[in-house]
Amino acid sequence: MAEENKPESQSPHEVNKIDDERREKLHALRATGTAYPNDFRRTALAARLANDHGELDKAALEAKKIEVAVAGRMMLKRVMGKASFATIQDGSTGPQGGPGRIQVYVSNDVTGEAAHDAFKHWDLGDVIGVRGTLFKTNKGELTVHASEVRLLAKALRPLPEKFHGLADQEMRYRQRYVDLIVNPQVREVFAARSRIVQSLRETLVADHYLEVETPMMQPIPGGAVAKPFVTHHNALDMQLFLRIAPELYLKRLVVGGIERVFEINRNFRNEGISTRHNPEFTMLEMYCAYEECEYMIALTERLVRGAAQAAGGKLAIDYQGKGIDFGKPFARLPIPEAIRKWGGPACATADLRDRAFLAAQLDAHRIPCNAEQGWGSLQLVLFETVAEKHLVEPTFVLDFPAEVSPLARRRDADPELTDRFELFIDTKEIANGFSELNDPEDQAERFRDQARKKEAGDQEAMYYDADYIRAMEYGLPPTAGAGIGIDRLVMLLTDSPSIRDVILFPHMRPES
Repeated sequence: MAEENKPESQSPHEVNKIDDERREKLHALRATGTAYPNDFRRTALAARLANDHGELDKAALEAKKIEVAVAGRMMLKRVMGKASFATIQDGSTGPQGGPGRIQVYVSNDVTGEAAHDAFKHWDLGDVIGVRGTLFKTNKGELTVHASEVRLLAKALRPLPEKFHGLADQEMRYRQRYVDLIVNPQVREVFAARSRIVQSLRETLVADHYLEVETPMMQPIPGGAVAKPFVTHHNALDMQLFLRIAPELYLKRLVVGGIERVFEINRNFRNEGISTRHNPEFTMLEMYCAYEECEYMIALTERLVRGAAQAAGGKLAIDYQGKGIDFGKPFARLPIPEAIRKWGGPACATADLRDRAFLAAQLDAHRIPCNAEQGWGSLQLVLFETVAEKHLVEPTFVLDFPAEVSPLARRRDADPELTDRFELFIDTKEIANGFSELNDPEDQAERFRDQARKKEAGDQEAMYYDADYIRAMEYGLPPTAGAGIGIDRLVMLLTDSPSIRDVILFPHMRPES
């Protein structure tokens, strides 16, 4: 008996016919009172059985007479006359990182003719339970010789054999539940994601950081320069915003005496969607009182290196054909130096705080600028235009202008700059951190400057947050803080080309 046809090669009429046949089988089960039972209890997982007994030879395994109860989704089936084989897949993790699988053997003599006949009519994708004894086939494959088989959940839709092409890539994101079933490597991506997050958490907890939760709905969106999502609270009859960052709440906690604090948080920014951007994303943000930017650079490097080790057990990785080494010290590169290196001959000796020069350079690259932007803003845009694309190896970018760093502390030796860094890997911004601004009067003036920009039409500019200023007026200790983009970090460490590949349920347009 052959496996089901590939849905991708079938007409809609043929697919509907398969669906109808499966529903008819379900109706028959309902008539006998055996549809969707919940009295089968599994005692063993496929991967554990392979690990514990896979090396035993045929005779030694049969001598042990090991009784097991396994359950999972039927992925393969080969029906013969008086005996049949099937492969079931469960939630354990196999040797290659995919789901665990084990073969089952159903026969007239042990399972019973009636049970075997019923089994013959089950479909790929059905969830089944099997009790029996472990043995090895002549080919050496670990198998359960079934004494009992049960249909636990009828699959009314046939599984695709595989996904391919752009249209099916979209289907993978929309139907992640199917993607996880039929593409074993996908499960490993999300298992690696879990290990990465756990590594970040364990490193910070070991350093005596306290993990907290802060509001996702906020009366004033702050902590980043971004356009927020807007919602309405009916009971309070007030406008609220989905948070764009937890920063200002976490620093309120530092004021309150929680001197080492972090949150692994979901943020929401009403901006574009691309291979690097999703409107809803995950960040790690952390703050430490009585430390400064250099401390946070070292901590960020340690966190990223630990995450790389947790993800795949190695520090030298290959990302989309490019080698990246997390084992060696991360490079450091000031913004002006990067512009001089990649901005062309004119930038080599120019004054990179000369607004007119920067505007002319951007004009040559056909990048628009406006009168509201000072030299700091234009310098950052020029850096993004000429230098970011070259930053493949882990690199801390330094010397950010105060104009584009409204929450960072001004540098004592040069107040036009801030003690801030961004970490770039494979041209992606992975982390952002700085010595926090803790002067409430300076912060209030920067908020006012952001408010003026918002009034001038900049939808991403910050609001004036009077309560945060009030908190600072109680005394924010000298503090260092940073945020790490978990989704982008997972992309790198799992060799995933798109951020959608590392988010279980990415946002998409409604299906037509």
